[in-house]
Parts: sequence; C-alpha cells; structure tokens
Amino acid sequence: MNAPLTSRLLAPETATVEFTLDGRNVQARASETIWAVAKREGTTIPHLCHKEGLVPAGNCRACMVEVDGERTLAASCCRSVAAGMKVRTDSPRSVAARKMVVELLMSDAGATTDDYTHESELSGWAQTLDVPRGRLPRRDAHYAAADTSHPAIAVNLDACIQCTRCLRACRDEQGNDVIGLALRGAHARITFDADATLGDSSCVACGECVQACPTGALMPARGAGLATITKKVDSVCPYCGVGCQLTWNVGPNERGEERIQFVTGRDGPANHGRLCVKGRYGVDYIHNPKRLMRPLVRREGVKKDPNDIERFKLGELPLDTLFREASWDEALDLAADGLRRIRDSSEHGYGSALAGFGSAKGSNEEAYLFQKLVRQGMASSHVDHCTRLCHASSVAALLEGIGSGAVSNPVADVAEAELIFLIGANPTVNHPVAATWIKNAVDRGARLVICDPRRTALTRRAAWHLQFRPDTDVALLNGLLHVVIADGLVDQAFVAARVNGYEALKASVAEATPERMSEICGIDADTIRAVARAFATAKSSMILWGMGISQHVHGTDNARGLIALALLTGQIGRPGTGLHPLRGQNNVQGASDAGLIPMMLPNYQRVSDAGVRAQFEALWGGTTIDSRAGLTVVEIMHAVTEGRIRGLYVEGENPAMSDPDLGHARKALASLEHLVVQDIFATETAVLADVVLPASAQPEKWGSYTNTDRLIQIGRPALVPPGDARQDLWAIEQIARRLGAGWNYWRADDGDGRSAAEAPVARVYEEMRVVMEPLAGVPWSRLVRQDAVVTPAAREDTPGDSIVFIDSFPTPDGRATVVPTSFKPGAEQVDAEFPFVLTTGRVLEHWHTGAMTRHASMLDALAPEALVSLHPADALALGIGDGKALTLATRHGTVQARAQISDDVQPGQVFLPFAFWEAAANKLTGDALDAVAKIPGFKVTAVKVMAVA
Repeated sequence: MNAPLTSRLLAPETATVEFTLDGRNVQARASETIWAVAKREGTTIPHLCHKEGLVPAGNCRACMVEVDGERTLAASCCRSVAAGMKVRTDSPRSVAARKMVVELLMSDAGATTDDYTHESELSGWAQTLDVPRGRLPRRDAHYAAADTSHPAIAVNLDACIQCTRCLRACRDEQGNDVIGLALRGAHARITFDADATLGDSSCVACGECVQACPTGALMPARGAGLATITKKVDSVCPYCGVGCQLTWNVGPNERGEERIQFVTGRDGPANHGRLCVKGRYGVDYIHNPKRLMRPLVRREGVKKDPNDIERFKLGELPLDTLFREASWDEALDLAADGLRRIRDSSEHGYGSALAGFGSAKGSNEEAYLFQKLVRQGMASSHVDHCTRLCHASSVAALLEGIGSGAVSNPVADVAEAELIFLIGANPTVNHPVAATWIKNAVDRGARLVICDPRRTALTRRAAWHLQFRPDTDVALLNGLLHVVIADGLVDQAFVAARVNGYEALKASVAEATPERMSEICGIDADTIRAVARAFATAKSSMILWGMGISQHVHGTDNARGLIALALLTGQIGRPGTGLHPLRGQNNVQGASDAGLIPMMLPNYQRVSDAGVRAQFEALWGGTTIDSRAGLTVVEIMHAVTEGRIRGLYVEGENPAMSDPDLGHARKALASLEHLVVQDIFATETAVLADVVLPASAQPEKWGSYTNTDRLIQIGRPALVPPGDARQDLWAIEQIARRLGAGWNYWRADDGDGRSAAEAPVARVYEEMRVVMEPLAGVPWSRLVRQDAVVTPAAREDTPGDSIVFIDSFPTPDGRATVVPTSFKPGAEQVDAEFPFVLTTGRVLEHWHTGAMTRHASMLDALAPEALVSLHPADALALGIGDGKALTLATRHGTVQARAQISDDVQPGQVFLPFAFWEAAANKLTGDALDAVAKIPGFKVTAVKVMAVA
C-alpha cells in the first residue's frame, strides 16, 4: 500500500547521507529529521509538539539535541540530517535542556509537580526524565471554565501548552479547519472557529485533536479520558467501507463492568491513525441497555401487525407484550422447525418458498456461512444482502465491463492523481477518512471535479462542481464521452490493445453533443468540454463514485458511462487512475465476495455454471445446489406478497427500514408464515418476527472484513456478548444442524493455540479460501499476524495487488468492454401534484437504518432528529421557516419532519436522511428497479412539500 500523503510530502526520496549519532555512524536520507533517524536507530528523544504524520512545528523544544560546532541546541523534530553532522542526544547540555523544558511545560499545563498521575504524554515524559517536583509555581488559570458544550469532546484549555498538535491534526490531517491559534505570547490560546464554544463551532467531531493532544486539554467527554484502562484490543471499525484500524480501550465502569471507554486510531493501511465521529465516538451502542440479551419467541395468539412497529418505537407497545423469553434450545428448535416445514412443503417445491437476508455489517465468515446455510440447509437460491440496495448496479456494470466487481485502486491513491473525478458521492459524510485523502491531495495540487446535484463540504475545494439536474447522470456522462471522442482525446493505443466495443460506443454518443446534453442535465456546454478535456489530458485521473450513481433505475447505465470514460482515456491500471465505487458498509465488498448474492456463489461464480456447482457440492459434502438464480431483496418482498415466499431468515439486516416503499415491505414481512431475525437490537424487522435470536456486535467477536480497497483485515473481540447473547456463527451453525446439515465448525480448540472463540472462525475462513482464489495467499495465520492484507494475494510470501488491471482485465480475452447507453427519463417524474425531487442519503453522525448509531449516546446527541434540506427560495414560496414542521408526501407514503433551510440543495430539490424511524425516508420511495441490477431508485422520488400548521 502507498505511504500516507503527509509522510511522502515530508520525506521525498533523496540521496543517502552519513552522519554521526551519539558516536555511531549512521545512514539516512537527507530529507529525514534527526528525530526520525534516532527513532529508527533505537534512540528515544522526548517530544510533545511533534507527532508522526503531522507537519513538524518545533515549538515545544522538548526534543533538543546538540550538534557539534553549533552554538545553540537544535530541535530534532524539524532539523534535517546532513553529511558529516555529529549529533549528541545524550550530552549533559541537551539532557538538562529537555528536562527543564518538560518541567516548565508541566507548570504551564497547570499540573502541580506532585501530580504526575494523569496518563498523558506530558506527565509520562516528566516521569521518564525524573523531572524535579515542587520547584516551579503553577501557572495562573486565565481561561474560562472548562468547555463542556460538546457531547463528545471535553475542553480544558488550562492544560494547554500551545503545542499546536490539535491545530495541525484538524487542518493538515483532517482538513476541517476548525481549530486556530489566537493572540500572542503568554496570552496565546487555541480557538474554535471565531472564538466559539466547541459545541457551537463547525467541528465534525472526528476527534483527531483529542488523539493528538499530549496533555488532556482535549479529551473524550464524560470522564472516559480519565478511565482506568485494563486492556487494549486492536481491531477494525464497524461502520463504513473505508476500513479504519482502531484500538478498543477497555476498562471498568463504576460498577466494575468491562466497557470500551474510548477508541484510538491505529496506523492501518486505510486510515494511518485517522478516524471519524462514528469510529471514534459511536461504539457505546454495544453497551446500550436495549441490547437483546435473551432469545425471544412470539407469544401464542399475538398476530403480526405492521402498525406495531410505530407503536413499539413510540413506547406504546412493550416488547414483552409481543414476545416471551425462551431458552436457546427452544428458540433454535422453533426457528429451524418453521424453516424445515416450509422447505419440505410439497406444495411449493423443496426450498423454493424460503429466503435469507445476510448482512454487510457481519464478517466474511458469517456471510459465507449464511449463504451456505440458505443454499444447503434451506435448499434455496434466494439469498441477498444490502449491496442490492447500494452498489448492485456498480458491481453489475463492472463485472460486465472489466470482469471484476472490485475497485482498481485504493482510495489513498488519490495522492498520485492529477485530477480526481468524484460523482454521486459525499465522502465527508459517508466516508470521512477517505475524504481526508481527497482534501490532502487537493491541498497538494490535484484538481477536483465534483458532479452532484447537491453542494457538499468538498465543493469549496473543487475546481469544478457540476451541479446537474437530478436523474440526468447518463446525459452528462455521454456529453463528456462525446467530447473525448470528438476532440481526439481517446487513448487509441490503449483502446486498440485492451478495449472492445469502441465503435459502437462512438456511434451511440455521436449525437450527444455538449449543447444537447446541456439542455437535459443543466450544465453549460463549455463546462462539459472543459471537464472532459481536463480528465482526458491529465497524467492521472481517478474516478470515485457513490450511491448517487448506483441507486437509480438507470444505475447500471451510470456506471457503464464511468467505465467507458476511464477506458477510452486509458486512465486505469496505473497509480492515481482507475475506478473506485466507494463501498457503503464495512463489509459490503467482503459479503459480496463471499457469495451473499442470489445469482453468484462465492468469488462471483455463476450458480448456473454446472462446473462451479459441482465444486461447491463436493466441498459441502454432496449437497445439491439449485442451478436457478435466486430472487433479489425487493423481488423477494413481492414474492412474499404473492405467496411464493413463506419463510425468511434475516441475519443482521433491517428491511423494515431499508427497503423501498416501506408500507409494502412491512406488510409483506408481517404476512410471512415464519420470520426468524438474528440481531443485536429489537429492530423494526424484529418486531414482526416469530423468533428473535440475540446476536453479537462486532467488538465482541473474531472475524475478517474486506474494505473498499480490497483490503482484508482482522477484527478481534474486546468483550463478550452481554447476557445470553451468542456469536452469530454459532447460531447459524445451530440452525443448519437442525436443518440436517452436518456442520461441525464450533468445537474444541483445534490445537494450534487458537482460543475456543477464534478457532471456529478460522475453520470457516479456511474453507472459504478453498473456493476464493483472491485469498490464496492469505491464510488465517497470516491475517492474524499482519492484521491486513490487500487482495488478490496469490502467494503467502508476497504482498497483494493494491493496483490491478495493469496489463489485462480478468475476462476471457483479457480485454474490457465499453457498453453504449442512452438517456431515458426515470420512473419517478415530477408533475403539478408532486413538483419536487426527493433525494435520500446519510448524515455524518448516523449509519444505514440507525440500528447502531441511534443507540450510540454521543452520536444521537449530535444528530437527534431528521431534518429536511429545503432551498431558501422554495421555503419562502411555501411559507416554511427554518426548524418548522413540514410534511413530505409521495405516491407511496407520507412523513413529517422539520425543515433545514439550505442552499446545498437546488431549487425544486429536497433531501431527507434515512436513519430516522420517526421520519422513515423509505416510506416515501418507490420500488421501481434497475433492469439489470435490480436496485431501487432511492435517489429520485417525486414529492410534494407542505407546511404543517
């Protein structure tokens, strides 16, 4: 993987020099600092303002060293080495100076010389250096009282030493520009925006400043920063597809119960220590008292009613009026008996009336075992997961065009791009750490093109923001392709050697002139030409996209246009180029790889291929696998309504919130003869279940997860599941055994030192590797040892391929194929009754259906309700003020929420986040599907907006 951008800016490749360090001759690059070389050579130099990854400041003077022949001491963190230099880190003069500096800083931080107990870097250095105690007076407090205005971060500037780490972390790493340094001399102080409290500032709560602070002036709120930590567990974030590595810091609460007290970022390949608000402050959902801790069985005679969802969420219907607690044996028996009865029903044919929804938030092992359960134990091909609702169209187009549904380059490769083409994505909200790499690249000099109907936080950094009309992506992309061809900007050598279908594409866009496409998409012709030329002529252009491209009834066509743009210009197979659909959830990539797709077995092998089925049937002990492709998520709901699907097993998904046209979806779920739900909370879907199985959260189990970069990483348990909740893999296996499958993953330790919790996961993973070629060089032992390996990895002794498609594509002839598209209006059209376009999406603080984040105290405090973004001109015409209640009504349903007046949306457009059950966005969306990928068109719904009296 590439080194982080900041380190490459600070340490470019230069000539090697030799110098003397404490009497030893050492070699280093001339760009390296004394501090960095000393660390590599095993010499520890105190440092407080310096932090690896941040631009050196040299203002605390705690790292002073002596250089022969120089009158003054040198700050080792920002002094570069030079040939022949003689450096002493252990001279009496430098040691005394460092000691004095730390003593002064302890006084300046407001800490008495008798109190070194607070675990901070400053007090740690004081102890290490045996700094004298009691000699210097404490600095007079001259700041206001501690700032506790922010739900997640406590501010006590009396402990600040003006090292500016927080400022540099905020500005240079995260690119948020919230923290500044005001005034001078003894009055200098850290400020937030224009001297606001932190809670009233533009802070996005990434917590990078907290992780950077060496004194505790900034720390986790509610006392977590002062908690006793008994163990640190390295793992991976459970939220988005970036795959940030982190450490769970575990310690007792006031009752002596183990809790994750706070989270710190690790130097993983995807994040290099960075986190966002969800990764850093969204973990206490696992400690929420609403966690499911006992198996539940629906009470006899209590019918399933879709209206019970709202009544339960409002607190009007206690859960125990719907369910009774049961033992695991009883719950598992009832769950399996219902599935078996339907499976064996001669009326519907063996297995055809059963379906399963797996989870992209579970591990690779859970995804693999769940699809195996559906295909083997339930004898059905109807298995799907949430990729059907996010990137199914991207995967379909990529498989068709280049033979692989995976990304070509990692996100961090934007550091190598001259031009970054970002379309239909809002990474500052959905993939915040990925957004930092984009910000860093733009600040370094890359040009950013944003194509999005909404304005985003990245707009101010963009060279162009093409704010086109919603649902006109195909027209815009065809206009760009027309310019590339008409202006002679096609990479003819690349196309001749590696691309099929060029002539047909050329003919299809011949009439798609910028002028004609401008009339459709609303972007002027000159801008279309300028962007097309910039993309094609840049030495390296990289395309990243999100669900603004994929969640359309023409989502596959959208992705086809992006693939064609990269292929025709030869912008693929090199650093800083390529195609990258930003994966939504933490394991969307891995769950798809592992076979949670109705028409694919693991590793995207077609279920219709007899040879493929034979391989799996042999591996699974003679099982007969249905050769027919199964139904997708939305198709399954229609089949339920029609009586063709009678039983459903849902593991870690929440279709009663995530499916389009929720009124229809909830009625379908309630009508099921048998519904089994396995989850950590009583979700909207669980309310309609017959059996509810209490599951484990990600910080409570072993597992591997594959991020958006094709990076497979290890997740480790920090805690055990609460109450009688159990591991998901165990529960899946128990159901399978009761359905007649002779599985035996969950047994005693396998003898190689693995724990009883780790061994079953490793067994499933190793079976998965047999049929997944990209994992050939990544045995479980390597994954545990290295924490992360990029795939595909052919051999265990070599790194994986972070950039793919360098010489050929994984297709029968090694060539890619471009597919012509043409603009067609979508199913949802505005009219006099429904004159606005509704777009749904996420907000920074919440995730998916809110099942996790709405139970995380800090996240829910930061964003407690759904707000509808409405353009000021529309708000004025409708008589709706900021914060006022409004009603949104579509052809499918109605919700109420409060208005947020914002010019981020265009006139005629409204935006509603979908994580809030109080204003469930998918009550409004229709279920029209993309013809190829079967994905719903969430991004465009005709809606009317009405003020509420």
